[in-house]
Amino acid sequence: MSLEKIYNAVLNGDAPTAHAETQAELEAGTPAETILNEACIPAMTEVGRLFEIGEKFVPEMLIAARAMNASMELLKPLLADAGVQQIGSVVIGTVAGDLHDIGKNLVAMMMEGAGFKIIDLGTDVAPSRFVETVKAEKPDIVAMSALLTTTTKSIIATIEALEEAGVRDQVKVMVGGAPVTQDFADKVGADGFAPDAGSAARKAKALLGIAA
Repeated sequence: MSLEKIYNAVLNGDAPTAHAETQAELEAGTPAETILNEACIPAMTEVGRLFEIGEKFVPEMLIAARAMNASMELLKPLLADAGVQQIGSVVIGTVAGDLHDIGKNLVAMMMEGAGFKIIDLGTDVAPSRFVETVKAEKPDIVAMSALLTTTTKSIIATIEALEEAGVRDQVKVMVGGAPVTQDFADKVGADGFAPDAGSAARKAKALLGIAA
């Protein structure tokens, strides 16, 4: 089986090999769900662990995520057809007034790699858009990113908007970004804080009571 080859390709950021070995594995009759759960997700989990201990860095995480996406291009249609359940859904976005997206994109990639469905709203997301999406998509988690100290107030505004709309209790709220701390998260009433993309997926799982 080529599962180990797929694992290593994702871990090392080798997108062409990840794609080719996934194709070979599918042609050999291996279910898409097996490839996802035994190669792609474990590889991205390891990438996150290595990032947390300082053995991988942001560029390497991006390259690994690109390799995972090369595999997922082949797997996603098959997983959808098979009705494979994701472990949860996450609405993610950079808050109003902030156009930074590298950190947000990394978190989205790591969460997707962990098995979450990702609804990415992009950058400069107004509180009302978060509320509308929560109502429409009924996600498990809302994840907000802010890179500027001045835009942390948009996190507060978004949480308040969720409360006013009566949907705050329906979701777990995660916050992160350079100026965001655990103390800030506690003060604004967020359910979770992650200092980096590597730990964000683990925190998301913990908030939903899923073993890391």
